[in-house]
Amino acid sequence: MKRLCLAVILSVSVQLTAQSHPSAAQSSNPKVRAITAFVRLDQANYQKQIGDVIAVLDKAKAEFTASGYEVETIRITTQPLAELVAGMPEGKALEFLRDLDKLSVKDNFVPNVGPAMMHDSDDPATMHLLERALSTLPNIEASTIIADESGIHRKTIDRTAELVRYVSEHSPHSQGTFNFTATAMLKPLSPFFPGSYHTGAGKQFAIGFEGANVVRDVFVKDKGNAEAATADLTAALTKHAAVADAVGRKVAAETGWTYAGVDPTPAPLGEVSIGAAIEAFTGVRFGSSGTLTAARIITAAVKAVPQKQIGYSGLMVPVMEDKLLAQRWAEGTYNIDSLLAYSSVCGTGLDTIPLPGDISLDQMERIYSDVASLATKWNKPLSARLQPIPGKKAGDRTEFEDPYLFNTTLHALP
Repeated sequence: MKRLCLAVILSVSVQLTAQSHPSAAQSSNPKVRAITAFVRLDQANYQKQIGDVIAVLDKAKAEFTASGYEVETIRITTQPLAELVAGMPEGKALEFLRDLDKLSVKDNFVPNVGPAMMHDSDDPATMHLLERALSTLPNIEASTIIADESGIHRKTIDRTAELVRYVSEHSPHSQGTFNFTATAMLKPLSPFFPGSYHTGAGKQFAIGFEGANVVRDVFVKDKGNAEAATADLTAALTKHAAVADAVGRKVAAETGWTYAGVDPTPAPLGEVSIGAAIEAFTGVRFGSSGTLTAARIITAAVKAVPQKQIGYSGLMVPVMEDKLLAQRWAEGTYNIDSLLAYSSVCGTGLDTIPLPGDISLDQMERIYSDVASLATKWNKPLSARLQPIPGKKAGDRTEFEDPYLFNTTLHALP
């Protein structure tokens, strides 16, 4: 009850500030990266369903806008792919996904069709369909689950490596791999893509922020002071999570949908850099000694946020989505092993990792196994979004043509 009261008080405070000083609020607040709806689509009626879903998401978007927050995307996660296309031959299923992809452009939402394999016993034919979809459709996102409470899924890991290899070789500029990840120990209802999924009846929604700027503001002020930084970052993240909580509860009450929670992970993008935030605290380049400590501070602050949490609730270090991280990767200040070490005290694992095109299936399988092993050992959600580039070798520069990917230099694998 105390948490709810705090959420309401903070929400009212932030809304009044935003109304009095809208330009200041816009510059200081993080963006809302995602308002994500979880739905169970009917093959015969999905267009109307999506229209109804967007009305709910737009209501949440309007509430955030009124409170001085910019919403970057609205998103829809369907039931897992095999269930979504159940009963369809592969050609018909691909046509259905193509229509869904086109509808997402028309209605301005990001679509996710969940995991193609959740267990080693799942039909691998769904993975063949997903290979074709990721190679030809620019917007559909999806995943596999390589570990959960039952353990590590070895067959799924093998098939995941094959899928990534195929998509890298058959999608334009090898960019189809950007829309796919393998997750380990991630529970349903995460708002962040591509690992988002659900297995229930739907009519739920969750919220995620793009909050690396919040971290940087605190770390500039509290440089080198771990105790102060943890306390101040907890307070800063709580302020924004309280707004999400108030918006979520209000929209749920008005629509009959269920508010699943907020992921306070301070996601970066482009110039809104978690790498720059960490460097502001340590005073040295990302990857130097002290980086792991900063990662631990961020995760501790995130976990201390008192609002209802969902998803990763940790730290994202996406190599090619963060402009400074891409630069430091090119400079060689950190590598895959560094990221795995940071993942021992945070999330989300290995994200947007550029790899030489000649990486073997065995090498990719070992990387996925390392992520799955770490996630199951510490019972924490991690993911692996690997992006091999055919024809490119160590020392070459990536040539992605995507506004959300910053090109960097490839490194040899040990």
